[in-house]
Amino acid sequence: MPSVIFPGPEGRLEGRFKPASRPRAPVAMILHPHSQGGGTMNDRIVQRLYKTFADRGFATLRFNFRGVGRSQGSFDNGVGELSDAASALDWVQSIHPEAQTTWIAGVSFGALIGMQLLMRRPEIRGFISVAPPANMYDFSFLAPCPASGIMIQGLADTVVQPAAVQKLVDKLRTQKHITIHHDEIPRANHFFENELEELMSSVDNYLDFRMSPDCPIK
Repeated sequence: MPSVIFPGPEGRLEGRFKPASRPRAPVAMILHPHSQGGGTMNDRIVQRLYKTFADRGFATLRFNFRGVGRSQGSFDNGVGELSDAASALDWVQSIHPEAQTTWIAGVSFGALIGMQLLMRRPEIRGFISVAPPANMYDFSFLAPCPASGIMIQGLADTVVQPAAVQKLVDKLRTQKHITIHHDEIPRANHFFENELEELMSSVDNYLDFRMSPDCPIK
């Protein structure tokens, strides 16, 4: 898992990158939770998501948003972090320009940034949003949501209310041409402290479904 430094809007960004194992392999980028709450690319859920995509042969990147670890700049309330994510995706695509598909996965605040990036980058064809903060931020920018994906929520989460995520899922499911999966993990809190395996099982099942040659979602 080589350490990488690449240019961002406010200076260098620090990441970990696993190159693709085959030509034309898909790209995946993992976005970490809120840096003001201690979120970094070394968050345990971020690391597991990274390993899952890397093990499947994706060109996989996780990185620190501005002001975290060795990434330059300072926290910018999501605006600059979205620019960081766009620059990070540009960097991966410069290494793997032949990639046919791009996936984005985000945890909490990272899920918000990932969904915003989804609206700007039509090459993103799948997303995984873990505990998307639907009660803290306005997700109405997903109009329409351009790609299918899954939202995974812990039912014992006191930071992001499960009902707020359910409401967002219900709204997105009224849109045509996309399919939104929604898994709820019993007893899991915002950090999936004791339910990390259940979370990753949900992720793996969804990726198995999407990667299958017979998957109806293209």
